[in-house]
Amino acid sequence: MTEARTETDSMGEMRVPAQAYYGAQTARAMENFPISGLRFPRRFIRALGLIKKHAAAVNAGLGLLPARIAEAIQEAAQEVVEGKLDEQFTVDVFQTGSGTSTNMNANEVIANRAIEMLGGKRGDKSVHPNDHVNRGQSSNDVIPSALHVAALEGIQRHLIPALEELHGALARKAGVFGEILKIGRTHLQDATPVRLGQEFSGYASQIEHGLNRLRGLEKHLGELALGGTAVGTGINTHAEFARRVIQGLADETGLKLREAPNHFEAQAAIDACVEASGALKAIAVSLIKMANDIRWLGSGPRCGLGELRLPATQPGSSIMPGKINPVMCEMVIQVGAQVIGNDAAIAFSGAYGAFELNTMLPVTAYNLLQEIELLGAAARVFAQRCIAGLEADADKCESNIERSLAMCTALAPAIGYDQAAKIAKLAYDSGRTVRKVAEEVSGLDKKQIQELLDPRRQAGQG
Repeated sequence: MTEARTETDSMGEMRVPAQAYYGAQTARAMENFPISGLRFPRRFIRALGLIKKHAAAVNAGLGLLPARIAEAIQEAAQEVVEGKLDEQFTVDVFQTGSGTSTNMNANEVIANRAIEMLGGKRGDKSVHPNDHVNRGQSSNDVIPSALHVAALEGIQRHLIPALEELHGALARKAGVFGEILKIGRTHLQDATPVRLGQEFSGYASQIEHGLNRLRGLEKHLGELALGGTAVGTGINTHAEFARRVIQGLADETGLKLREAPNHFEAQAAIDACVEASGALKAIAVSLIKMANDIRWLGSGPRCGLGELRLPATQPGSSIMPGKINPVMCEMVIQVGAQVIGNDAAIAFSGAYGAFELNTMLPVTAYNLLQEIELLGAAARVFAQRCIAGLEADADKCESNIERSLAMCTALAPAIGYDQAAKIAKLAYDSGRTVRKVAEEVSGLDKKQIQELLDPRRQAGQG
């Protein structure tokens, strides 16, 4: 640091870059945690700024902060909300388990920016990071509250709309493909006929179930720990503080937020985050399943299944000219793998709480919010650049049906399971179709065989 100022915290002096808005505790944390280069995501910093803004307004209304200082804090916090001070949030994700370093990072940035707005000098403590910006709060209730707000906002504003777009794209394809018959597959082996639209209706239903799971998360993510302060007892905060701050947050964000009914649960555990991550993992698993199906159905184009034609989005090989790969499907599968890994970290973090505080909050916040961002982006891109452009090769779909040995399933009610199995074996050994063998050995007339082996009848209407 060529230009620096000296700031102090309870442990003594620290040199801070002259132009930085953060102070001594942030600088100390930067020295302590040069671990990953990972930072809290934008949604989390936004939520933190919202809490500090509404806390200052409420404290002023309660007569606990001078109006002039409270107004400056609110203005500075709004800049945090808008992302204007993001470069000042410099503390690594892997830090103190309560997130105290990041809470103090916010307190110092907002305090020094407020000082500047009031005509003072950064670091002069005329607006104090603890006494003023952090009034009525503890890192132990602020950080989980910010996490809940950020996660809920990300789910409702980013992930749900993206999944709704994907659901719509899948449902439209289910309609378009509704009359295209193809062979079903179980255990990777031929099974009885289905409609391609039926397969896609299943994918759409998976996403619909995922959306329903996400909408149910509001019940617990909407509970905020604010008001519990250090250990859940609410020491050093006004009895009306949390309720009023949370109401302000709810009004501004449009989220259904409320004070946690039990502050000891809200700070000692992160069960709501574990639950949310579980729902996100279920969505990731759904996306992996359908992406894997679609890339297999599009395999080929000549030597694979080839029942679907995937949009050509980019050249597939640096050595094989003309090769096109299912890159959108592969992207979705990789995102799913990352989300499953994140969920494992969050599950471990939830189990690792001790007594009155979970001390895995930063890593939980990073992983949960990353899950939300990744799934939202992947779902939207998958809908737009893969599902919307899918085409069916109806001839390829239907030509496989007549060759399938699973056609004998429709004969079983008429001639019995064992006789139908013999027909399948004879067809396989002789290289003929089930229809041809059935006409010779089943004892049924051609009209009966034609009716039983009609693939549209076998596929039903569902």
